[in-house]
Amino acid sequence: MTKRILLAAPRGFCAGVDRAIEIVERALSKFGAPVYVRHEIVHNRYVVQELRDKGAVFVEDLDEVPSGAPVIFSAHGVPESVFTAAMGRNLTVIDAACPLVKKVHTSVKRHSGQGHRVILIGHRGHPEVVGTMGQLPEGHVLLVGSVEDVSALDIPENSSLAYTTQTTLSVDETRDIIFELNRRFPEIAGPVRGDLCYATTNRQSAVRQMAPEVDVLLVIGSRSSSNTNRLRELGEKLGIPSFLLDSADEADPAWFVDAQSIGITSGASAPERLVQEMVERIQTIHPGTKVETWAGVEENVHFPLPKELV
Repeated sequence: MTKRILLAAPRGFCAGVDRAIEIVERALSKFGAPVYVRHEIVHNRYVVQELRDKGAVFVEDLDEVPSGAPVIFSAHGVPESVFTAAMGRNLTVIDAACPLVKKVHTSVKRHSGQGHRVILIGHRGHPEVVGTMGQLPEGHVLLVGSVEDVSALDIPENSSLAYTTQTTLSVDETRDIIFELNRRFPEIAGPVRGDLCYATTNRQSAVRQMAPEVDVLLVIGSRSSSNTNRLRELGEKLGIPSFLLDSADEADPAWFVDAQSIGITSGASAPERLVQEMVERIQTIHPGTKVETWAGVEENVHFPLPKELV
């Protein structure tokens, strides 16, 4: 029987990633190289290397940026203290934070201003979580990453509380954590489905819908990418052997021997060319493999660029 490849749609770049990459490219055009970028602009090593080749310099600490130089903050967002430090060094700041992440930052500040203690659902240490928690003074945001974390919270039952979420979490796990928060704290404020971004939700939905049709799932993207990891985990949860890989040359031909239908998706920061390279590799190993698209929600989201670059 002829093998087939099912390509999930939507997949790959989201509007926030498109915007962040364009910000770096436009900054290079406006200011010339080098342009400094704090942290990886998005979590994909191919994107980072391509921008590095064009003149972007990636740093983890603002001390690495010459005084007065342009610096771009990554799509994941940064704490308020980073803006303060940049201003103190007279750096030209361009914020490439995804507008949906900035929306979460605004929610955290609003909830705090209304007198709520803020609980953030997210993964400790992820840059987006660090940035969101850093919108308020240390200790003002409580982080939970599981239902068990909610059970362990030491908060008086009559406290005024609100929650928000990282944008790139598992839809199912976020739902379960929100359910537990509402069970323990019935008066807690927050969005019913959390603050998961449209791209995270749509890509997980596409995998879920095509899962019954595939024997193995390949997720193209970086291991440091939260939304990409969640796609692989979802495939496993649905009972499909699922593999996360940065590029086609990481694929083991043994994965495809008994698979008649091979599903492929990609994280929101993975270039489409990596998907096409994976398709070509499979077709080289198994000539005649047909390619189909499993179409889901059509995305037409676009975010404007910062006024400094328009």
